[in-house]
Amino acid sequence: MNPLVLMTDFGLKEHFVAVMKGVALTINPEIKIYDLTHLISPFNTWEAALTLNNTIGYWPSSTVFVSVVDPGVGTERRSIITLTKSGHYIVTPDNGILTFIADGGRIEAIRVIDETRHRRPESENYNTFHGRDIYIYTGAKLASGMITYEDVGPLYSGEIVKIGYQKAKFHKGVVQGTIMKIEYPFGNLVTNIPYELMRQIPGLDYNVKLYVEIKEKSKLRYEETLPYVRSYGFAAAQSPLIYIDSSGYTGIAVNKGNFAKQYQIAGGHDWLIKIGMV
Repeated sequence: MNPLVLMTDFGLKEHFVAVMKGVALTINPEIKIYDLTHLISPFNTWEAALTLNNTIGYWPSSTVFVSVVDPGVGTERRSIITLTKSGHYIVTPDNGILTFIADGGRIEAIRVIDETRHRRPESENYNTFHGRDIYIYTGAKLASGMITYEDVGPLYSGEIVKIGYQKAKFHKGVVQGTIMKIEYPFGNLVTNIPYELMRQIPGLDYNVKLYVEIKEKSKLRYEETLPYVRSYGFAAAQSPLIYIDSSGYTGIAVNKGNFAKQYQIAGGHDWLIKIGMV
């Protein structure tokens, strides 16, 4: 019996999450179900991809993640189950949710769910709730050992759907990357620029001033010099700063404030950042 972890954009007000859990418990009343989150912004596959990527590695091998953020439900997009190199399973539509896991080289295999065999009985005429009828139904059978990974369906052929974005890179003394998200509730900017890349900036040390440029696509949204500090408290209250977060990536924050709200900055594949020595 392996853990079953759910992530959706269904929210907590409607009955959808409870229905999915009911389907899983009907398949096996002993199955252990956990919630990653059900508050992904509606239809936001980028946010779902990032949340899954930041979570999966902390769960035991063989955990089954059911990720349902599915704006294309009922269309020709494929329903898949991915096996990662760490032994985790991800049940999801093929709509970009695997972007960061794939870019990290962590996919071992992908199988397409055979919906003629793995679908909730008598649901063939329903096309708007595959979280209930396909994903949780198949995920619960896999987590409880009723089927093996090989039973799921054929191996995936071709390339999976991925969301395009600016990969982190170092070029001519400047690091570039993407603002991946805004860290709730503090308003910190989380980038995809790792500490190892920041270290390549010539003369980098704590308390030096770094140039920061933020664009939304090609539109300049922020330009300033900020101190690079060990942690928030090394900058004055209400002052912006650059730091390395607990996951090893570069962040931008305001000590005891909200950077995103104060400067009207958001996150996602359209939000680009450059950092370099002044």
